[in-house]
Amino acid sequence: MSPKLTPDAQVPALKLPLVGGGTFDLSEESPENFTMVLFYRGYHCPVCKGYLGGLMEALKEYEAAGFSVVVASMNDEALASKSSEEWGLDGLRVGYGLTIEQAKDWGLWISKAFKDVEAEFFTEPGLFWVRPDGRLYLADISNMPWARPDLKMLLSKVGYALENNYPARGTYLG
Repeated sequence: MSPKLTPDAQVPALKLPLVGGGTFDLSEESPENFTMVLFYRGYHCPVCKGYLGGLMEALKEYEAAGFSVVVASMNDEALASKSSEEWGLDGLRVGYGLTIEQAKDWGLWISKAFKDVEAEFFTEPGLFWVRPDGRLYLADISNMPWARPDLKMLLSKVGYALENNYPARGTYLG
């Protein structure tokens, strides 16, 4: 069973190689407002291709709103590179090599292939906004490829959240 992350608490470590070279290390991020970590299923997923295309359309706006952005999957370097190149993800940091253990740490659902085109194991979608100090602000985790938050709608809420010092929700542990 994957753990459930706690809003406003520290997120797990995340360090991954990036397509084109370099490394993403969440602990070294210093965005003005949030780091958006978006986990996608992998190169085999046409829904991911469309969703990340939508992210590309909104990327400059997210960056203007004080976000650093990374997308990541369990794909190896070759498949992640194909995703980046074929899906037009220039300018977007694409991490690869996410392990099953890392996916579990983030509370992601993990699937086993049932089609030949799928990787043997892969995560289902997850989107997180992490504060500069590493605390979780927003989490959206799905067990299905087509259930994902509307990126433009989320972007439209950033100003309200910041201007009103809107807290992370779901922190009551009773």
